[in-house]
Amino acid sequence: MSFSPPFFAPVVFHEAAAALAQAQQIYSASLQHLRDALQRFVAGEDFPDKVRACYPFVRLRSNTSLHPDSRLAYGFVADAGVFETTLTRPDLFADYDLRQFELLLANHGAQGSGLEIGSSNQPIPLHFAIGEQEHIEGQLSAERRRLMREVFDLPDLAAMDDGIANGTQDLPPGAPQPLSLFTAPRVDYSLHRLRHYTGTRAEHFQNFVLFTNYQFYIDEFVRMGRELMSTAPDPARPSELDDCIAFVEPGNVLTRRVGCAPEAHDALGASPPRLPQMPAYHLLRRDRSGITMINIGVGPANAKTMSDHIAVLRPHAWLMLGHCAGLRNSQQLGDYVLAHAYVREDHVLDEDLPLWVPIPPLAEIQLALEQAVADVTQLSGYELKRILRTGTVASTDNRNWELLPNDRHGGPERRFSQSRAIALDMESATIAANGFRFRVPYGTLLCVSDKPLHGEIKLPGMADQFYRARVDQHLRIGLRAVELLRTGSLSQLHSRKLRSFAEVAFQ
Repeated sequence: MSFSPPFFAPVVFHEAAAALAQAQQIYSASLQHLRDALQRFVAGEDFPDKVRACYPFVRLRSNTSLHPDSRLAYGFVADAGVFETTLTRPDLFADYDLRQFELLLANHGAQGSGLEIGSSNQPIPLHFAIGEQEHIEGQLSAERRRLMREVFDLPDLAAMDDGIANGTQDLPPGAPQPLSLFTAPRVDYSLHRLRHYTGTRAEHFQNFVLFTNYQFYIDEFVRMGRELMSTAPDPARPSELDDCIAFVEPGNVLTRRVGCAPEAHDALGASPPRLPQMPAYHLLRRDRSGITMINIGVGPANAKTMSDHIAVLRPHAWLMLGHCAGLRNSQQLGDYVLAHAYVREDHVLDEDLPLWVPIPPLAEIQLALEQAVADVTQLSGYELKRILRTGTVASTDNRNWELLPNDRHGGPERRFSQSRAIALDMESATIAANGFRFRVPYGTLLCVSDKPLHGEIKLPGMADQFYRARVDQHLRIGLRAVELLRTGSLSQLHSRKLRSFAEVAFQ
């Protein structure tokens, strides 16, 4: 029986919706081909040749180096040439892909080339074609599991590195230039990792992300989310969360808001027997501009891991809300620190983003966070400055940095003093640096929970009192900052400050 892979020759489109529909058709046909073959393989059928299906691609041909007249920092290519990328999950990324297609056609459509959509030569690994609810391992013998490697394409790490984002990709002569930061296999890899680490599907992630390093913040976010779902919006008391329609917890447990009609997939979730490594919670809005909050735990490795994978979703911004050590004697426990620079002693990004690369503050984020503190605390002028300090935040990969000697050769205390750092944690510089690296707007607002250089360490009773007093307010500040960013201009948020010389067209 013939079992030929689906192939779609490139077709030129001058209308974005039609181009997206073609990409969706190619992707759907490719997945169906792999899933049909897998079912037959599980049933015992042997295949004389390798079973393969490929991702769709989008290609743009530009014959001019003239830049389009655009206020956006994306949506166009910088030079003449051929540019392309592979696409995955055009269902999940439908709105995003459509927007990128529209901008490319608006900025380059006058050249008459349009967008080419067709089957690429990049195979879809079998792992990325299997549905979330499909489990086949138990149905196969050890011999058949070994044979899968010979029959189907498996994930190839060489096809999913971050050379494009890092600016280190070395293309052979005549090869097309990239259109996006991530290839389809790289995106698929991260989508699967997100499900593994957070316990929720990629479909639930929203365009504004809050990272935290303490479970206390998650507990408060869950309390607020559940409470919100049990009440209908009150026109007399409008809230920045009024447009949220559902709350999702690990295991894809989805609760609709009172008055929102349930959907068929709502009941598919189930609470896991134990929480995943970095659990995620989502306040959903219909336009996906809600809030995702993730407890990344302690340490720069977790911060890098999670931001590496969330970056493929192209969020509008991510913010770090957490606790820090205050390094100045003038600070009080409970004071806020708005980072405007970072000392990177976290080391996890040294190979991807050299230490000589500055991580600049982003004005739009800084203003939103400062305004949010003022709005929630109802303070202004000197009283606001008394509890909110802007300065350098240092991040270290050594949780017990205080125990290192501070000798004449220079220990951590001397380095932090020379850097003018006012606070120290283990995650913020990683989150900010990965935001810079992946062109995701970033910001940091921390709360001073101890002052180790001045003998103020957290004692059990003091810690409990501190957390009760500050977590709710700090979280509400983060939510308010998201609301300010959401109502602002996204074109200003995704600014040229994060773009390199020869940048990819996709936002």
